[in-house]
Amino acid sequence: MFTGLITDVGELIGREEGCFAIRCGYDPDGIAPGASIACDGVCLTVATIRSDGPGAAFTVDVSNETLSKTKLGSWNVGRKINLERPLRAGEELGGHIVAGHVDGVARIAATHADGESRRFEIELPPSLAPFVSPKGSIALDGTSLTVNEVTGGHFGVNLIPVTLSQTTWGRKKPGDEVNVEIDLLARYVARIMQCRE
Repeated sequence: MFTGLITDVGELIGREEGCFAIRCGYDPDGIAPGASIACDGVCLTVATIRSDGPGAAFTVDVSNETLSKTKLGSWNVGRKINLERPLRAGEELGGHIVAGHVDGVARIAATHADGESRRFEIELPPSLAPFVSPKGSIALDGTSLTVNEVTGGHFGVNLIPVTLSQTTWGRKKPGDEVNVEIDLLARYVARIMQCRE
């Protein structure tokens, strides 16, 4: 379980079929094989760890299911990746509850400055649009964000300077794709309503 508060920006340093290697700033002694790390919002299991300069590098195995539901298949070596370690019992829940189970891929339709912040307009796949509501929570590339407004299959989010500088969002532009995890509560409410029909 995660909060959507990014704790490091890693870099893809290698990939083979079904296996990615990621460099990070985490202490290698604090990562164990079998640990979960959210990579651009996708909960992945650490397979191996090695020291890599001042930080660590770890490998993760990526299934065909994950590749089909996320944008991981398009990752190239050198890509920057939002990383988050799992929430521990007793820690502050500063974002919202994020499972690391990506529901699909959305596209950045537009972006513009809004004072010191930056606004992003996101275009959702039609299957996910009903789950998004104004002032609700959503995780995009693992980042916990608040939905500002919703218009049809589009919605807006506002990113403050600290988020832009401490995540990959400062590099994003129109046309880029992002992993989407809808709010868990919205998912379960929709399922309950479906079962009542």
